[in-house]
Amino acid sequence: MSIDTLIDALPNYAKDLKLNYSTLVRNNTELTPQQLWGTVVASAMATRNAGLTEAALEEGAKHLSPQALEAAKSAAAVMGMNNIYYRFLHLASNEKYATLPARLRMNVIRTHGVEPVDFELWSLAVSAINGCGRCVDAHEKVVREKGAAEELVLAVVRVASVVHALGPVLEAERVPQQDVVAV
Repeated sequence: MSIDTLIDALPNYAKDLKLNYSTLVRNNTELTPQQLWGTVVASAMATRNAGLTEAALEEGAKHLSPQALEAAKSAAAVMGMNNIYYRFLHLASNEKYATLPARLRMNVIRTHGVEPVDFELWSLAVSAINGCGRCVDAHEKVVREKGAAEELVLAVVRVASVVHALGPVLEAERVPQQDVVAV
């Protein structure tokens, strides 16, 4: 199913999501197509919703080069790992953990093959979805050092927030109502 079909079929209670998706994705004026669709793909993957991810990958492939699509998927994958690890370091009261080596491979952060700002924006979007403050700070700092304005950062985070919100709605609507047993 196409992502537009998924969006158009959203229930009335998710009308704000539909309107925001239309404004931020269908009528995007703030991001390059690569920034936009890389953010949609990486964010959809972070939702863990199979239907949304499949639709985002299908649509993303129409707007991204194969290398950029792979990089967006790589950002979601590596941030899925890093966000857990670094959020743990942030939340644990034992400060010794932060002094120990991570010993996790993160080569794709240097070898993704796309514009560095774009990869960092996708990593930032996934980190925001996954709630890792340390990663959000690190990627926002790199993006800003590379010359991106705060407005660009917020444009990516807005897209990520809307895509993320779609996941639970689509999951809730996937359950056939006749299968729900009244208690």
